[in-house]
Amino acid sequence: MQFFDIRQDPRIKQAKQLIFDAIHDRKSALDGVRPPDPNLAELAEADITRLGDLRGGALVYPYISSGIGNGALVRLSDGSVKYDFINGIGAHFGHSLDALTDAMIDAALSDTVMQGNLQQDMSALKMMELLTAQSGLPCCFLSTSGAMAAENALKLAFHRHSPRKRVLAFERCFMGRTLALASVTDKAAYRNGLPSTIQVDYVPFFDEKDPAGSTSRAVNALKSYLHRYPDDYAAMVFELVQGEGGYYTAPAEFFIALMDILKTEKIAVIIDEIQTFGRLSRLFAFQHFELDRYVDIVTVGKITQVCATLFRDDYKPKPGLISQTFTGATSSILAGIRIVETLVNGDYWGADGRNMKLHAYFVNELLRLNAEFQGRIEGPYGLGMMIGFTPVGGEVGRVKRFG
Repeated sequence: MQFFDIRQDPRIKQAKQLIFDAIHDRKSALDGVRPPDPNLAELAEADITRLGDLRGGALVYPYISSGIGNGALVRLSDGSVKYDFINGIGAHFGHSLDALTDAMIDAALSDTVMQGNLQQDMSALKMMELLTAQSGLPCCFLSTSGAMAAENALKLAFHRHSPRKRVLAFERCFMGRTLALASVTDKAAYRNGLPSTIQVDYVPFFDEKDPAGSTSRAVNALKSYLHRYPDDYAAMVFELVQGEGGYYTAPAEFFIALMDILKTEKIAVIIDEIQTFGRLSRLFAFQHFELDRYVDIVTVGKITQVCATLFRDDYKPKPGLISQTFTGATSSILAGIRIVETLVNGDYWGADGRNMKLHAYFVNELLRLNAEFQGRIEGPYGLGMMIGFTPVGGEVGRVKRFG
């Protein structure tokens, strides 16, 4: 195992320490927010404009990272320092962390830059073992993106339940922007000009203002679809905390009322954990809601760096159904291992764990601001470390300036 042995070389250890020292020197100066540097602001603005032109559309938020940060603080190319409350929409674990720098160096020591269907190293095996052990699901297929993880989930469900061809999802759901996933995502703007590829029917989501009524409406909608299209649904996709749909969630009883019906009808339960993984009171959101017995397929990503589709034995595909040249970069896989190990071995879990304590803190502070500014802040919404609020009435231009 030469790849693992080289990390023990004294020269490598010494080089790593020098790198850590250099990073610590730089990031120690980032001890709070600061405005842009006048000497950098104009150049940074030109770079942001150029980047938007090259990608065919302006950035949602006009920032480019400078490559250094300190925990929740990140330094931007204009010299400003800001708190990262967006986390790359859930993809960041922190800025300039030793563990992730260490993983990046280890990846550079491997001759396998990008792992794939025909070439993987032991880190891929370790990542799959970590995810299967923690999820209780026996099978794991790694992929480069959450979209591919979701595509593979749908493939597995259609393959297992062929010739069924329809899918169920929640209103306001987000699954992705590929051709297939855009058909599932309940947002017309993301399907503009695209052909429909999957037949999807939407179940109303839980309404905390009307718990019993909204649960009844969801159950009745599901039963109506099943009556209209008998034996034609392969899967229902669940976001247990809606992400782009507004950080709304529901109690376990709401999900169970639907899943009991799905199990009776032999319809796959797909849990979309691309954003929820690692952010509630348990590592997986379905564990937080104690839905383990219902789950057939789970997708994870973002914070894991390399994404994955986890599934039960009876959803194993025939050869060739899911396969890809790129499984993920070795750097992504090693970083993912460090992050998952940190989460598993940390103090994040349970009602008194770090995630739920931080949830309580942010909710209390946002409620305080809501009271202080009397209606100028709506919310908060969400659960665990998925917390959202709406400032200044949600008007897009003002919200962007607020951020």
